[in-house]
Amino acid sequence: MRRQGKEELIASVYVDDLIVIGTHAEDIDNFKREMAACFQMSDLGVLSYFLGIEVKQEEALTLGQSAYTSKLLERSGMAECKPCVTPMEERLKLTKASTTVKVDTTLYRSIIGGLRYLVHTRPDIAFAVGYVSRFMEDPR
Repeated sequence: MRRQGKEELIASVYVDDLIVIGTHAEDIDNFKREMAACFQMSDLGVLSYFLGIEVKQEEALTLGQSAYTSKLLERSGMAECKPCVTPMEERLKLTKASTTVKVDTTLYRSIIGGLRYLVHTRPDIAFAVGYVSRFMEDPR
């Protein structure tokens, strides 16, 4: 059944996972039936977790990465650190010509990669993550 006006149905595919969202449940059900007729698939129900992003569907759709953030903090040895309001000290000047002991380059790059992924749900840390990303070649 076609409705008057704008129809909204979005399908997102990542490897073998398919997410379908839309404004009308009937359109979503029809799409799922069409896909099931063509492909072997199972319906896992309401989305709650996808690619490390937690999804809460209540009155509004909320995305978060608290479990991912906790793992990232543990891996970086900062699990016991206290939260702060500003993600980076104001007017911080870092330089590549540092006299401090070199850090584990592989670990540093891994943590920066994790922070870059975290920016998807935490845009407030984007500047700080971009700033420390400048030192991925030769971290100190």
